Amino acid sequence: MYGRVIGAGTTGAGGATLAATGLWMNSMALMVTATTLVAAGVALYKLAPRPRRR
Repeated sequence: MYGRVIGAGTTGAGGATLAATGLWMNSMALMVTATTLVAAGVALYKLAPRPRRR
């Protein structure tokens, strides 16, 4: 359902192809996954204990 709505909003054959194949959904999912992994990595880095200076 969403693929057809988003594909209808894009122009030309490219939009029709994205709507028909669902390719935009896969690329969006990959982008969300990558962003989540980066955010988790940064959060873990900030939680790591730092060595104390004397």
